[in-house]
Amino acid sequence: MNLSIIIPLLNEQESLPELHQWIVKVMTSNNYSYEVIFIDDGSSDNSWEIIEQLSNENSNVKGIHFQRNFGKSQALHAGFAKAKGDVVITMDADLQDSPDEIPDLYNMIINQNYDLVSGWKKKRYDSVVSKNLPSKLFNWAARKTSGVHLNDFNCGLKAYKNIVIKNIEVSGEMHRYIPVLAKNAGFSKIGEKVVKHQARKYGESKFGISRFINGFLDLITIWFLSRYGKRPMHLFGLGGVIMFIIGFLSTGFIISLKLLKLYVFHEPTILVAQNPLFYIALTAMIIGSQLFLAGFLGEIILRTKNNEERYKIAKEVNL
Repeated sequence: MNLSIIIPLLNEQESLPELHQWIVKVMTSNNYSYEVIFIDDGSSDNSWEIIEQLSNENSNVKGIHFQRNFGKSQALHAGFAKAKGDVVITMDADLQDSPDEIPDLYNMIINQNYDLVSGWKKKRYDSVVSKNLPSKLFNWAARKTSGVHLNDFNCGLKAYKNIVIKNIEVSGEMHRYIPVLAKNAGFSKIGEKVVKHQARKYGESKFGISRFINGFLDLITIWFLSRYGKRPMHLFGLGGVIMFIIGFLSTGFIISLKLLKLYVFHEPTILVAQNPLFYIALTAMIIGSQLFLAGFLGEIILRTKNNEERYKIAKEVNL
């Protein structure tokens, strides 16, 4: 199979028939073998009924219906698990991503041997204040932190080799950082293509300004996980040992100084407990011990954790 097209969605009943027709037109004109996997992330409208109808009309249409809203990352994870195409395309269901971009993305994967190609919505039709400016700041921070030089991490239109999506774990709200996850998994040939951004035709955006705040927090998380996720003791243990040694040496200095004054120089001296440096040293030792234990517990959890079910699938069609 040439292509798997994965489309997560939430309350997009108006756009689904038009998007389906558009995709079929592109697939037919290019003679691709394909599947379209719609993942309904707990829609409260008639989105699932429309997906079932489309699947009855077209056997290439497949669907997954979540029990409730679990988030875009979980929807992509479910779609990735089912995808069979040599090239996997992800796109949004709101018609702002153009299926006409699919052939070029496909060719970049097949002919230019990219592991992943991310879309870049260079010209956008979103609000400048609420979306464009925060997006530029977010993408700048993501480039600096991750070392992946993309202009638009948030673009939902991306293409992957099948082996890439089978070797990354998309959880939480990490869908923004799939290129970073791919790079950390060893897939380093990551490209970018300028794609058309369509004005929203139906409904309204499901994402507010809070997604950028969450995005920055997730960026910190993925930075930490990429460097210390497999070896938390290297960070917490090292910091803990350094803090404990500083505290221990400071305590030894305080006690040694008191003994010297009393028994060598025969000078009066204050109690150890009255020396402010003593409490600083004691705090450093306590913090050092806690950091060391945090690293130790992190190593134990990492070695004993079980993969938890992150979403509930209520229904499937054609899968």
